[in-house]
Amino acid sequence: MGNLWTCPREETVAVIERFGKYSHIAYPGCNCLNPLCGEGVAGILSLRVQQLEVKCETKTKDNVFVTLVVSVQYQVRRDHTFDAFYKLTNSHSQISSYVFDVVRASVPKMNLDDVFLEKEAIARSIRNELTKSMGTFGFDILQALVNDIAPAAKVKEAMNDINAAQRLRLAAVEKAEASKVKVVKEAEAEAEAKYLQGAGVARQRQAIVAGLQQSVRDFKESVTGVAAHDVLELMLVTQYFDMLREVGANAKTNTVFTPGPSVGEGGACGSAAEMLGDMRRSMLEAGCVQSMSRA
Repeated sequence: MGNLWTCPREETVAVIERFGKYSHIAYPGCNCLNPLCGEGVAGILSLRVQQLEVKCETKTKDNVFVTLVVSVQYQVRRDHTFDAFYKLTNSHSQISSYVFDVVRASVPKMNLDDVFLEKEAIARSIRNELTKSMGTFGFDILQALVNDIAPAAKVKEAMNDINAAQRLRLAAVEKAEASKVKVVKEAEAEAEAKYLQGAGVARQRQAIVAGLQQSVRDFKESVTGVAAHDVLELMLVTQYFDMLREVGANAKTNTVFTPGPSVGEGGACGSAAEMLGDMRRSMLEAGCVQSMSRA
């Protein structure tokens, strides 16, 4: 009963033979057969887009073995079903052979890094070669893709180590550059601060000098018969007592105070010899106090 008709599914065709000779193509739907005349179904041919994955191992120019995974998308031409069915025994094997041929002819001319960069060029070469060769068998090559390039595990690890070392070196350079910028900026800030501090001290001293001059003039105008030197000594004595008051105001101060010469025994500031003698006596007294406290 099954020999009286055939019903190919959508996007498939049945090849009908009569007494072993090609008769016609049965398209999707119900097709009647005449078994009395020797008609029968020789085979079913798919018109769908098919994909074949081919793994090809080869060696690069720098002697690294890699495995390329190539995907080929192809389809039987509707007007060349006879060629696709009768001229080619195994389409998968034929396509794989051409892929191997193209890959092993092109990849050995490239270094490993160039293989990754020229992946699209390799895919184009495979497609062009397959289109030229498989067209005579009734197949259209729709696309050829290099999906994966897999070197040996040790080669991958070495490449990752190289990449990591390069990134660490770049990070170290950037870190050093940042430290350099920080040091330079700190130095610039310190120089600017010292400049401003010096300018402030200079203005302060100018103001002090101007104030002293004005004070001397005002005192001479207010009190007659007083020389400028006497006025200056009086002001220095006043500042001396102000300093004593500020030193003694803080109970936790650790300032070592060395008494100066008395005013009038060598001028307002005293001689250098008197100052050294006072400092020597103060140090001796401090040493005696420390010895007594230890005892």
